[in-house]
Amino acid sequence: MVGLPVLLLALQASEADYFEIVDFTAPEGVLLEVSGLLPSNEDLYIATRRGEIWHVKNALSKSPRFSLWAEGLQEPLGLLKQGEWIYSVQRGELSRMRDRNDDGRMDDLETVADGWHLSGNYHEYAFGPTPGPNGSFFLTLNKPFGGEPFGRAPWRGWTLRVEEDGSWQGIAAGLRSPAGVKTSPWGEVFFSDNQGEWCATGKFTAVGEGRFHGHPWGIDSCDLPESIVPHPGEVPDGITVNEAAKTIPNYELPAVWIPWDLLGRSPSGFVWDKDGNFGPYKGQVLVGDQYSAEIFRVSLQKVAGRWQGACYPLRSGLKAGLTRLAWADDGSLWCGMTTRGWPSLGTATEGLQRLRWTGKVPFDLLELEATNEGFVVHFTKPVDSESFAEAILNVRSWTYNHWSTYGSGLIDEADHEIISATLAPDAMSAHLVVGNLRPGYVHEIDIEDIASVSGEALLHRTGWYTLLAVPTKSD
Repeated sequence: MVGLPVLLLALQASEADYFEIVDFTAPEGVLLEVSGLLPSNEDLYIATRRGEIWHVKNALSKSPRFSLWAEGLQEPLGLLKQGEWIYSVQRGELSRMRDRNDDGRMDDLETVADGWHLSGNYHEYAFGPTPGPNGSFFLTLNKPFGGEPFGRAPWRGWTLRVEEDGSWQGIAAGLRSPAGVKTSPWGEVFFSDNQGEWCATGKFTAVGEGRFHGHPWGIDSCDLPESIVPHPGEVPDGITVNEAAKTIPNYELPAVWIPWDLLGRSPSGFVWDKDGNFGPYKGQVLVGDQYSAEIFRVSLQKVAGRWQGACYPLRSGLKAGLTRLAWADDGSLWCGMTTRGWPSLGTATEGLQRLRWTGKVPFDLLELEATNEGFVVHFTKPVDSESFAEAILNVRSWTYNHWSTYGSGLIDEADHEIISATLAPDAMSAHLVVGNLRPGYVHEIDIEDIASVSGEALLHRTGWYTLLAVPTKSD
């Protein structure tokens, strides 16, 4: 039996034991308000909100060398390399750039696509690009906050698909502040969005072509010829998000709601750990947060033809709000940061760090998987059976308001009876039979006082599963 002294000793383990933060120092006078990261062999290109692109040679060495590759851009918020060109979305256009004579400076700057309008508002960010099929690109457009000196502009709060020839379509509407946009390893485009009016809390979801994601700001653009999204009509103010999904045409609930302050506040850039760089979390999504200066995890499960899934903590304590993530060649994770214009729990206002897995595997809640009668809880290490028998298991659920008020509290909360909890023969998972599962609700699974067979306590004991649909036995 696992004794109390062993459990108390295990509690001393921390995130830092498994994920090390490595500082990166820029030359004096270089302010890395990071807005884009592009690793290239052992080098790194860094875009900044100030309109610069820095080329860092031997970025992983003790003596990285900085050179200014481009400047004078208008808030580039992403970097992507295709062939000899580097692509970035500036505020008003998708651009491509190259160093034609190999002198370390950009020589050519070409407009790939433009035509979405600007109102002159400070918050009309444009994020991306990320690649699509047949040479296409996807980008997301922020809605403005506050005054618009040039008048209301169309296409704000949209995902655009830009074809190789520069033509484009508006393929999804209703976004608010979609700070991250990325193509999955299987070619599907996902985005993250930030809590605010008409966006109950942070979200992570697939774009969903022809879909409406809830914010009514830019829906008049549905009537423009470039749109493939049917107009959703008047959006009701003050219903729940579940009711919105039932009553608003083409309304799309997100794959994962990210509960405000239970896990970050402002999700931003993200990456897939497709190579197992972070050990047991291979295949999951790592997401940065602009407020909480942390990285959390997302796991996805396809049920009834669409994605749903859960989110979990991973590593807090970075020095500033995170905007962009990118894998380094050594398997560590570049973490780009800037906090100008919004608060952060970090102590710095900008910068670059790396997060590196130490090679040690924590005892952690690995993944929540929905079943037709509850959830399977997967762990990173075998669970001690006696501690599992004494563990405190809790499941509660809630939904959110869909309204013009900023954000939403937890609505229609309920505790769920755990009818049975069965540890698998290999002790790597537990099957929970849960009473009264509620489709369309976030289900929080919390596990207290449990230990691994070696006496370790859980590094993180809580996960939040967005149960859009209860799986059938055939799913």
